Order: sequence, then structure tokens, then C-alpha cells
Amino acid sequence: MGAGGRMFAEEESRPLSRYSNKGKRKGFGAVHRFPAEKPPFTLGDLKRAIPPHCFERSALRSFSHLARDLILSATLLYLAISFIPLLPSRLQIVAWPVYWAAQGAVLTALWILGHECGHNAFSPYALLDDIVGMVLHSALLIPYFSWKYSHRHHHTNTNNIDLDEVWVPKTKPNLSPLAKYQNNPLGRVVGWLVALTVGWPLYLAFNIESRFYDRFASHYDPYGPIYNDRERTQVIISDLGVLATVALLLKLCAAYSPAAVVGLYVLPWMVANGFIVVTSYLQHTHPSLPHYDSSEWEWFKGALATVDRDFGPVLNKVLHNFTETHVAHHLFSKMPHYHALEATRAIRPILGEYYQFDRTPVLKAMWREANECLFVQPDQGSDKSGVFWYSNKL
Repeated sequence: MGAGGRMFAEEESRPLSRYSNKGKRKGFGAVHRFPAEKPPFTLGDLKRAIPPHCFERSALRSFSHLARDLILSATLLYLAISFIPLLPSRLQIVAWPVYWAAQGAVLTALWILGHECGHNAFSPYALLDDIVGMVLHSALLIPYFSWKYSHRHHHTNTNNIDLDEVWVPKTKPNLSPLAKYQNNPLGRVVGWLVALTVGWPLYLAFNIESRFYDRFASHYDPYGPIYNDRERTQVIISDLGVLATVALLLKLCAAYSPAAVVGLYVLPWMVANGFIVVTSYLQHTHPSLPHYDSSEWEWFKGALATVDRDFGPVLNKVLHNFTETHVAHHLFSKMPHYHALEATRAIRPILGEYYQFDRTPVLKAMWREANECLFVQPDQGSDKSGVFWYSNKL
């Protein structure tokens, strides 16, 4: 299916990426902007174009994907425990990072299935989805219900600069005073190092890169502004799930050694956190994408203004084609991932210029977006003062 994703991205002669990947990189002013106007089609038009079976959720099929990921993870763990210590030291220096990267990718795949549970896309049974999602996300130190609810706000308010919950860009007046020192190659490298290593835990703990709240907001705080009274008990349950995993890790440290737990779990977990940051950032950050304030924002326009990305055939496959089907996911979030490629093929002709697929290599895209997407502002003199575009001109 990873190769299939590449095929469907290339089967039309019309380029799907709004950015040239060959020759000199286009300047910011040369970007073909995503249309900010209301599209000439409706959500119903898109739904009718998708084969009905794409909306069918199968617990059996979803569990087969879960079994695949668990078997991969267990196999990697077994190989790391049984064989890497037997290698010469110079080979261990190579083998351990390979394990961390591979296991981190598989843990990301498990996070994706937990994310699918939060949307009730894993099966037709909400309770089953919540049980599976709770186990998977707790094992990754993620408060399941807490993030499920904030993520629901994200889907409800995508690209609304006042109400969205993740990767909310700053307007120029609200930039940090440090921005001018970060807008250079060294600053971008440091920024990415921080984001890849601690960005995801900082988001969960302190709600960084999210919307403004008038008081402290955290995914671990049941009485914070993110949640309403009906959700608070489940936030507490989520906290207990994370604490249970922490307790288990401490027991493993005592039974074996802290070094073993760090090498076998913590470092792959950090790699997974980095994958979560990169995939979500690149799906919602692109020089061509608009954001809207409440005067211009509509749910349909906001949901369309996301980007499908190509992470290569191997990662596309491992990550359940999550990166290359994000547009369809925002339109139909209960659709299971194993139908999302087919659905994307079906709606792409209708979407036309409202569909964004960027095949820029991941590292290059990370650098470009960090360089060019520093803040958002309306076009000077435009009558669309509620439409905001990325800029880096301080």
C-alpha cells in the first residue's frame, strides 16, 4: 500500500505538489496558494464519490493490523535483547540506533491505531475502541481520553487560528521576542532538536503550540480549560493509565536496570514522539496553506486545508498510510485507515486544486517549512483580512 500511495500520487499528469522539487527552490512569493474561497463542491459530493464499503469498520481487520504491529514490536525487542549484546562493540554502536529507529516507527504505528480508536474508526463499537485506545496510548505515556478530547477540538476547528488545538501559528504581533534569533539556520536546527526530543511531552504537559487559554492548560489537568465537566472523570482515568505505565517502568528498572529500560523502551519511545511531531507538523504546515480567523473560517474550508505527504514506501506502509491520507481523514474521521487510500483516489478528481499532496523529501520539507512558515498574517491591502498566510519576513 505504501507503493500504491506513490502510484496514486503520480498517476495524473497534473502535479499534485504546489512546490517544485527540482532545480532552484521557488521563493515564498512563487507559491501556488491553496484556494481560500468556499469550494464549488460539498462534503456530500465527496461522500457520494467514495465507495460505500470505505466507511465500513471491521474489528477483525483492525485487530489484524494491531497484531502486525505487536508482532513487529515483539520481534524487534527479542532481536535487541538476544543478539545485539553478542555483537562486537563497534557493531553495537550501529545496531542500537537501528533498533531505536525501527522500534520507534512501530510504536508510532501503534499510536496511529490508538488515534484511530479515539475517532471510533477502529471498530463499530465505541467501548471496544476506547479500551484498545486506552491500553495503546497509556503504554506510550499518552493520556488517552485527554488527548482524544483535545484532538476532537482540533478536528472541529481545524485551521481556525483562534480555536484550533495544535500547530496554531502565531500572528506577527504575537511572536516571541526570541523569534528574530531563531530565524536563522542555527535557530532552526535547535528548534527542531527541541521539537523532536521533547516537543510531544511538552505539548501534552503544557499545551505548547496550541491555542491561547486564559489560564494554565494541560492534558493531565482534569480541571483545566481544555475539558468540560462531563470529561473530567475520564481525564483522571487517563492520568491513572499513564501512572500505571510509569509504575511498570520503575519496576522493570528495579528488576533489570535503568539502562536496559532506557535502551529498550525510552529511546524508541522518544523516536516515536519525534515521528508524531514531524507527521502532524507536516500535515498542517505548508507555505501554501491558509489559516482563518472566526470571520472567515468554516469547518469545510479548514478541513480541506491540510497536506498529504509521502514518507517513502517503507514508512508509508509501517505507518498505515497515515501520512498520505490526511486530507480524507479530516473530512471523514471515522473512516478506517485501510480504506483511506481508496477514498483519496475517489475524491481527488472532485477536489482538484483543493487537494494538496507534497512529495518533497521529509528532511527537506522540515527545513523549508521551518524556514518559511514562521508566522501568519493577512495580505496587506486585501479585503480578506480574516485569511492568514505564512511568512518569514520579520
